[in-house]
Formats: sequence, structure tokens, C-alpha cells
Amino acid sequence: MTSRPPDPAATSLGDAQAWLAALGCAVAGAVVFQFFGNASRGYIDTASLFRWWGFQWINPASETEHGWLILAASAWLLWRNLGIADCGLRIADRTNPQSSIRNPKSAVAAMAAGLVLHLVGFAAQQARVSILALLIFAWGVVRLGGGRRWGAAAMFPLVFLIFAVPLGALDEVGLPLRLWVVAAGENLAHLAGIEVLRSGTQLVAPDGSYHYDVAAPCSGVRSLTALLALALFAGYLNFQATWRRALVLALCFPLVYLGNVARIAAIVLAAHWGGPAWGERAHAVMGYGVFVIVLGGVLGAVAALRRWAPEKAKWEMRDGRGEMGREAQTHYRAWRAAGIVVALAVGELFFLQYLATRLPRGNAGVALAADGVNPVELPAIAGTEWFGRGVEVSAVEREILPPDTGFSRKLYHAATDAKQRVFLSIVLSGRDRTSIHRPELCLVAQGWTVEGATEHRFKFPANAAGSFPATVLHVRREIATPRGKVVVPQLVAYWFVGGDEVVATHARRLALDAWNRVVRGRADRWAYVLVQCDAAEGEAAALARMQSVLDGTLPAFQRPLQPPDSRSPASGDGKKT
Repeated sequence: MTSRPPDPAATSLGDAQAWLAALGCAVAGAVVFQFFGNASRGYIDTASLFRWWGFQWINPASETEHGWLILAASAWLLWRNLGIADCGLRIADRTNPQSSIRNPKSAVAAMAAGLVLHLVGFAAQQARVSILALLIFAWGVVRLGGGRRWGAAAMFPLVFLIFAVPLGALDEVGLPLRLWVVAAGENLAHLAGIEVLRSGTQLVAPDGSYHYDVAAPCSGVRSLTALLALALFAGYLNFQATWRRALVLALCFPLVYLGNVARIAAIVLAAHWGGPAWGERAHAVMGYGVFVIVLGGVLGAVAALRRWAPEKAKWEMRDGRGEMGREAQTHYRAWRAAGIVVALAVGELFFLQYLATRLPRGNAGVALAADGVNPVELPAIAGTEWFGRGVEVSAVEREILPPDTGFSRKLYHAATDAKQRVFLSIVLSGRDRTSIHRPELCLVAQGWTVEGATEHRFKFPANAAGSFPATVLHVRREIATPRGKVVVPQLVAYWFVGGDEVVATHARRLALDAWNRVVRGRADRWAYVLVQCDAAEGEAAALARMQSVLDGTLPAFQRPLQPPDSRSPASGDGKKT
């Protein structure tokens, strides 16, 4: 039995038809992601996921300006993988005729999965989830048009684009790293005979001649993001085995830590021997030194693996510009697949329109004022010891937060000592979840340095349920006075109140909010409650003052927690919004 060689005309027709079908899917997907791509309109007022993502690449505050480089690297990797030039190991052995045959099932599955995942991201108001959905959908389009070869070639470049997605929790994740780096720097300085004092994320000379704060950019998290991308890039180009690439990637974590420890140690040594000016120079130079240490270590590990443990090539080295023939009938299957995807996209458009315009359902986390937008006004007198006065919401807050965000705040003064003050603030989210963000962002923007975080449970007055959790931040700020700089330590406690639950962390709130929006079709108006006071007399005294104010104010705005078995799993017991 003999096989008949492929007909070039039929092959060319199959190519054109498949790519036209893929183009139809791409247009349908682009409409979905353009007009119903982003449901969170608080900071970037656009419905387009493309604009939302692209804005992060030009906005310095997003710290994702490297996105253009990631995009360029991904495009080059796709070009390389397709074998346009003879540049190394290929994705698949072109001698296998089956490697080029298009089977649209995997492409349709990928595009359908992308649309479903985007539906979840839209409902949860999580644009980053929708970006992952976009990448999955894009792979399905490429797989449908180019077959197995294009699908394999595009897999890693699209995964690599994840490094261009903005991360919103770098400072929060970096706080433990900052503390570890400072502790290691202190120990190295002591070994070198240099006396330094550690205060949170600061290293201070005993005589006050210099002090350096390991700020968020120096924690290693942001450099880790860029260096992880470079390490993955190097591992992918040099190795085929997954474990080798994973090993190169994992090396970044200890190397970034070592690089930042070397940086802080060099700064302390330079400042000790040459004064603050030399410390500043070492700070600038070692910013590049961290990259040299990490990249040097990664590339050294790659070279060592290639020399001492070379791997056998799995794929042939080929030019790749010629291809085996494809089935002449694939165009029919491609168009059928495109019809399925377009129908799914149209159906999703109607459903997203319904989600975007339907009346909100959910519960308010705190008691509401008569206007139904703001939280109830806080009491002017808290117990018998505290007197409160209103604090105006700044114009900046009202400008950057959604217009249906609610506020209620007061500054309480002790009746026996006006210098004892406790600030109590409630921010109530509206329809958009971006009304509330991580408190650490505001504190850093206001000039505070976060030294550490713990969890504390505040008591609810006269409540059998006992207490509720809160996050307590230890912060400080330097204030210039005629006598010199004075360090002001304070304690900041915050928690989030939903329709039927109180949580202490922003991550936990996001998870519960997403679950309620996606699974239960419910968008609660979460309340972010913050209490702040001076901590010069110690943490215990500050917490006692906070509790004293809360004893007189909590019953006015926050419902007491019910025992878990008495709460309805389907809904809260607060006021409907």
C-alpha cells in the first residue's frame, strides 16, 4: 500500500481557510475583550482590557513599564520557534507528517476556556484573571490557524507574557524580605566590627551620622520579578528539560536575597568608612550590582549544567521554513470550529452586558446613613472618655475613588488629655471593588514607613461572640522640628467588614468578594475600617486606647458577629443596597 504525496494546491487552500477561520475567532474575541474586557472602573475608566493592560506599561506608578520588553521578547521567541532562521532547537520534529495536521478540538477547547475564565474575571472584577483568559484564547486562535506546529511555537511566548501583567501586592509581599535583608545586613556589619542599630527596616549609626532604610524598591521583590523573567528566558533558550529550566528559575530566589544583602552591606561599609555621601554612591552603584550578582549566578549555573551535565537533544535542528503537507479537508473543520467559537463569544457578549447593567445585589458591611451611600455618622461622644470631631475627606480621595464610595471618619480626643488622639475611619465601597485598596499603599504615600505587621483581635462590647480579627501595622515617620528630626511611632489597625463576615487582610477580602460575585451573584459593599493612634508609650497602651474608642463606637456602625452556625450561608443580615 503506497501513500499519495500531498497536493500543494489543496495544502495551500487548507492553510488559507484555516487562517481565515482563525481570523474570525480573533475578531469575535477582540470584540469581547474590547467592549466588555474590564469591569473594574475605579482607577482606569475603560471597558477595554487592551487599554487597561497597555496603560500599565506607560504608567510609572504601575511599575510594569518593562511590559514592552516582555512583548518584544515574546514576539522574538515566536519567530525563533517557528524556525524562520536556523537558530537552534526546534519545537517539533518536522519529519513527522502528523505534526502539521490541524485538529481543531484543542483550539476550540482553549478558546472556550478563555471565554469562560474571562467571564469569571469580569464577574469578580479581576482584570488580571481576564488577561490570563486573553492569553489562553490567543493560543487557541494560533493553534486553529497554524496547527500543531504554531500551537507549540506560541505556547511559551504567551506564557512569558505573564511577566508583563502588573502585580498589585509587591510592597506587601516584600515586607518580610525587607526585614530579612536588614537583619542579615546588621549581622554582617557586626561581624565587620561596625556598630549599627536596627529599627524595623532601618539601619542606623549609634551616633546618628547616617541611617538607611530598606524601602520597598530595595526589598528584592521588584528586582525579583524582572530577574525571574530573565532567568526563565535563559533557561528556555539553553535547555529542553523542564526540571533544568525550573532549576535555573528557582536559583533566582536565593540569588536575589544574596544580592540585596550584599547591597545593604556595601552601603553600610561605605557610609562607615567614607561618610553618608559614599553610602549614597554605594546605594546607586549596587542597584546594578544586584543584577550583576543574580544574572552572573544564573548564567554561571547554565554554563555549568551545559558543561558538566549536558542533555541530549530531543528535537532536530532544522530551518523550519518548509513544512509537510496538511490534510486538504481541514478547512471544513476549521470553519466549523470557528462557528462554535463565534457563537460562544456572541452569547458571552449578551451575558456580560447583563452583568454590567443589572442592579447590584448584596449587603452593606456597616450601618448606612439616610442617603444610602455613606456609612452612618460616627458618634460625637464615645463612652465617657472620648470626644470626636469630623474629619473632611480630601479632594484627592474623592477624585481617584469611584463616586459611590462612602466615607465616615472622626478624630477622637481623650477628655482627660487632649494630646491622646485616636483616628477612626470607615470607607465603604460602592459598586466597584476599587473603592478599597491595601492600606499599606496610602500609608507609604503619606510618608509612613511600615516596620511590621501582626494580627490582633478586638473585643466587641457586650457581644457573646467575643472578638473579631484585625491587622495591626507598626509604622513610623520622621518629622523635622527646631531640635532636629523626631521619629513618631504609631499603630494602625484595620479590618474589612462584609455582609456577613469580618476579615483582617486585603487578600482574604478579595477572595471572599470574588467568591460572592462569581458563585453567589452577590456584590457586598465592603467596609474598610481603620483605627490609628500614637504608640510612643508602647503597643499595649496604644491598643488599649483603640479598644476604648471602639467600645463606644462599634455598636453604632458594625453589627456584632453571630455564631457561625446561626449565619445563613447564602446571604448576610445587613441592610440591602
